[in-house]
Parts: sequence; structure tokens; C-alpha cells
Amino acid sequence: MPGNPLTDPNWADDTTDTVVRLVGTVRDKATTPVVYAARALVFGVIAVFLGLFALIILLIGLTRGIQSGLGAVVDHDRAVYISYLAVGGIFSLVGLLLFKKRNSSAA
Repeated sequence: MPGNPLTDPNWADDTTDTVVRLVGTVRDKATTPVVYAARALVFGVIAVFLGLFALIILLIGLTRGIQSGLGAVVDHDRAVYISYLAVGGIFSLVGLLLFKKRNSSAA
């Protein structure tokens, strides 16, 4: 009788292999997707923070570049106000375009 541990010399090895295979299957079905989801979440959060950081640095550089360019034409105080007006105008135009397109796919 192969299922009898008293007469089957391979019973312990077969049982151990079965348990190891079962644990591996459960781990692959339960743990692996959770690990992938956690990695995606962590890398996504890091990417969002780095993207926001890059956007902020780009905006600061754009504003300072406009101020430097205008510094040769007008005094520093006026260059600051004009640069703020230019960057604010760009944001306003982009916002208006996005606001106009918000329902274009629904129509």
C-alpha cells in the first residue's frame, strides 16, 4: 500500500514535496500579486513626487529666465511683475483650453 507510512520508504519525501508544492502555489497566487501592486504603488508615488518637483523647478526657471531677459529692458521690479503676468497668462490660457475641452468627448 503506497499511502501507508510504515511500508512506503518514500512517504516522507513525497509528503514534503507535496507540502512544498502547495505552499509555493499559495505564495504564487496570493503574495506575488500583492508584492507587484505594492511595488507599483511605491514607484508611482515616487514618480509623482519627482514629476511635481521637476515641474516646480521648471516653473521657477521659466520665471527667472523671463526676469533675466526683461532685466536688460526694464528695471528689476517691473521685470518681476511682467514675468509673473506672463507665466500667469500662460497658465490661464492653458486652463481655458482645458476648460473648453472638458465636455468635447461627451457631445
